[in-house]
Amino acid sequence: MNRIQTLCWFLILVAFAGCETTPIIFSGPYFVRFTEAVESRKESYSKPIQIEVHNGGPARDQDINITYNISGDAREGVDYTITGTPGQVTIPAGEYFGIIEVQLINNANNIIRSQDLILTLHTVGTGLQIGQGQSAIGKAFTLTIVDDCILGGSYIGVQGSVTSDVSVTSSDCEAYTLSNWNIGVFNTTLEMDLHFIDNGDNTITIPQQEEEVLDPTLATIIGTGVVDPLTRKIILTITLVDFDNQPEVILTLNPD
Repeated sequence: MNRIQTLCWFLILVAFAGCETTPIIFSGPYFVRFTEAVESRKESYSKPIQIEVHNGGPARDQDINITYNISGDAREGVDYTITGTPGQVTIPAGEYFGIIEVQLINNANNIIRSQDLILTLHTVGTGLQIGQGQSAIGKAFTLTIVDDCILGGSYIGVQGSVTSDVSVTSSDCEAYTLSNWNIGVFNTTLEMDLHFIDNGDNTITIPQQEEEVLDPTLATIIGTGVVDPLTRKIILTITLVDFDNQPEVILTLNPD
């Protein structure tokens, strides 16, 4: 092998050596953090909201007890409640997640705005860091609670012996949309929405409208309704204008 060939082989070896990577070995510290940073829910959301705090290291043989601070302009007992002991959450031994459970309170007053519930991790056992990395990612969590209209929210619709989950929504707290009124009415599972007006005196007007999924010759509906101001239960009387004898459908909406 001549000197030129030797030099070429040397340069090739140097090039390969330069491409080698040094393995990066995680040296800690392990941490706890909120799994998500933000969430938003309407105050009419009726199910408990589960906020996860997780352990970013190996599962521990003992419970990981964590404290957190509560701030923001949302009011405990007015806008929300926290199940268990507020300010404390535990990741059980052998597990990776702890849960803070928040229940929203629907105090709808037809004023559309929002409040924030801010949870900030405060202390944790030895050997663990609050938040991930130098910037403490996941140290805080913000739940935005969006006010809803008085009649907005989730309901159980009842017509005869048939029930179904439905929702009522509004952008101005006067004109509302019911997600589905076809609850045991027609021999089809197609959902049929319905628009109604809150008259502000515990009565409802269902203005004349055409149901899009019905045959145009049978599509006209109109009606009235009443609201129980204490329970928020709604009873709608829907008249099928284009049918013989104009039958009425009585639909009850029970807050979920």
